[in-house]
Amino acid sequence: MASIPRLAALAVPATAVALAFACAAVVTAAVLTAAPASAATTATAGTSITAADPRVARTGRSQVQPDGAVYFAYPGVGFAVAIDGTRVAMAVDATSDNSYVDVMVDGGAARKVHLAKGAQTLVLAEGLAAGPHRVEVVNRSEAWLGKATVRRFDTDGAWLPAPALPQRKLLVMGDSVTCGEAIDRVPGAKKEASWWDARASYGMLLARDLQAQVQLVCAGGRGLVRTWDNHTDQLNLPDYYQLAIADQQQPVKWDQRQYHPDLIISAIGTNDFNVGIPEREQYVGTYVRLVRTLLADHPQAKIVLTEGAMLKNERKTALVAYLAETVRRVGDPRVQAVPSTTYPGDPQDAHPTREQHAAMARDLAPQMRKVMGW
Repeated sequence: MASIPRLAALAVPATAVALAFACAAVVTAAVLTAAPASAATTATAGTSITAADPRVARTGRSQVQPDGAVYFAYPGVGFAVAIDGTRVAMAVDATSDNSYVDVMVDGGAARKVHLAKGAQTLVLAEGLAAGPHRVEVVNRSEAWLGKATVRRFDTDGAWLPAPALPQRKLLVMGDSVTCGEAIDRVPGAKKEASWWDARASYGMLLARDLQAQVQLVCAGGRGLVRTWDNHTDQLNLPDYYQLAIADQQQPVKWDQRQYHPDLIISAIGTNDFNVGIPEREQYVGTYVRLVRTLLADHPQAKIVLTEGAMLKNERKTALVAYLAETVRRVGDPRVQAVPSTTYPGDPQDAHPTREQHAAMARDLAPQMRKVMGW
């Protein structure tokens, strides 16, 4: 049985291997808004709080530990705190040397931070002017690169109420494209773990445009019925949709009641079609069952199926036909298919570039507004 793809394999130039990884995705992020300035008057004193403390705004799928630590793996998982002080630090453990996070202070530019394997304390901000501030951390990496546990946040000041989250909620499911693979590519270099960038992925960009929270539930190299290299005995979308931690050996189940999206986007299929066009009934039947599960779990949600950015020619044509048949067989007005434009990456990597992800989000935004009436 093939294992989850390793980084060495991802260093191969854009070929069938690179194409396969395009399909990995679903994980979670959110657009965070600052607490109102008046919140400073309701600050609560204390230097340390656990990651599960209500003064921490959390987005994305994760597992809360008995001691208040928060274990996560999907890209786009986020934490946000508000302080009246000058410094914030975060105690975090990482399972590998391949995880990265973005750190933003007061809505400023993101700073990419590497998580070393093991326990560490990261200074997220220091030397700030006295007064209220907001600090955000967002996971850049996908599950197979590494998992992490945030244990606590520390400040030299006082904690303000958690930053507010948007009321609208998205769930974006997919593969490596949804996970943001190779967005932060370096010309002429071999692929490495620092190239993943969930915040610049089409799903998170779309969420910001729609003023919504978003969960990215995605996994590189995976599909609806099979992986990029034709394995059906590994986690594929119907499996990892059910998980908070998408790990083959130690999966952690997700309680769907914790997050009810208004809109679900499923952009899966590139990896299924990597070794040829899947058998029609197997594919459509599996998709119909998944969509019915989504409707049962989230009856208020609208569901959009799309073929994604990487397929072309007869494989794209076949998947579009399969999606149309899925919608017809489900027969529910809450479900529809929308087209995707093909974005072929560049000569260095077949995954969409940063600019192409932005274009994908722009393509989807008016279609999603029409679907939702937003």
